[in-house]
Amino acid sequence: MNKQDIIKIVEALVPSGEEKSLGQSNSVKNVELNENRVLVEINIGNPTLQAKKRMEAAVSKAITDTYANAEIKVQVVGQMPLQTVKITPDDKPLPNVKNIIAIASGKGGVGKSTITANIAVTLAKMGFSVGILDADVYGPSMPIMFDVENERPTSSTVNGKPMIVPVEKYGVKILSLGFFVDPNDAVIWRGAMANKALNQLLFDADWGELDFLLVDLPPGTGDIHLTMVQAVPLTGAVVVSTPQPVALADAKKGVAMFAQDSINVPVFGIVENMSYFTPEELPENKYYIFGKDGAKNLAKDIDTVFLGEIPLVQSIREAGDVGHPVALQENTPLEEAFTEITKKMLTQLVKRNKDLPPTEIVRITNTSGCAAD
Repeated sequence: MNKQDIIKIVEALVPSGEEKSLGQSNSVKNVELNENRVLVEINIGNPTLQAKKRMEAAVSKAITDTYANAEIKVQVVGQMPLQTVKITPDDKPLPNVKNIIAIASGKGGVGKSTITANIAVTLAKMGFSVGILDADVYGPSMPIMFDVENERPTSSTVNGKPMIVPVEKYGVKILSLGFFVDPNDAVIWRGAMANKALNQLLFDADWGELDFLLVDLPPGTGDIHLTMVQAVPLTGAVVVSTPQPVALADAKKGVAMFAQDSINVPVFGIVENMSYFTPEELPENKYYIFGKDGAKNLAKDIDTVFLGEIPLVQSIREAGDVGHPVALQENTPLEEAFTEITKKMLTQLVKRNKDLPPTEIVRITNTSGCAAD
């Protein structure tokens, strides 16, 4: 067998429903040949399982028609084209919400929900109307962080439609899947079910007039993140990381996701959590357990803003566990730290709203050009 001959055979194939061959659309990503074993990797425009199976069968048949003894392995990836869709004020999702800000992290366990809760409380103390959507559907934590895990949202009727009324605490409106599931049960849902639940929390809720809706995203860059940029035009995003290299590598991916041309959500900056450890008995000492200035250097490298750092201190953990975010304290170093981070975020938001047009929502289209759910 000859590798170049195999490439020609594969590139000549035309996927079902498409006009261009695999060669014309640059869809053949890799061909490897080892004795009589052939590995072919292909990207196609149709993301459905049926389309991928048809393509695998077509490639296998085309190669074995020429090389009968070939052992074929075909890997087909269905690419989902992303398109931005401009929206008018009349059909704007959540028209009573002025700014929707995603709080994200590439890696779990970096304190993203803690940062979200304390920024929300700080905004409320500044006089803004604030809501939190706990979009971490598999590990919702906002009910505990606001000491409302035993409360349940009520209902109201708005324009003849039944709506969910968020739980409110410390001047912050909160909706979370944690209000609707047993805290002892694991949420074992496929992506479509999680996305549907998230959309219900977004659009079937009576949020009222909000200056800010903070969306506490799950870690990583997955299904829920794509659902959010499809559902609402995010004003911007804040990325949370710790100073350690493994967290910074994932944070960089999180920033890159929002910066993609098809998504194009401005990143206001990076918050470094657990920057250093200060023992209660040695308040002037700083121990850089996870490394020093990691997020600050990352922000510089990728040309984004470093919003500030939060130390690793026991009182933050204790405050979160009892549902009383530390930003509620008065005249403490931690309250001042969250105030400075929030002010810097607001500075970036004002600059963004002055210099950039509104963010557009994203639609995934299938090969026929119709929007896909």
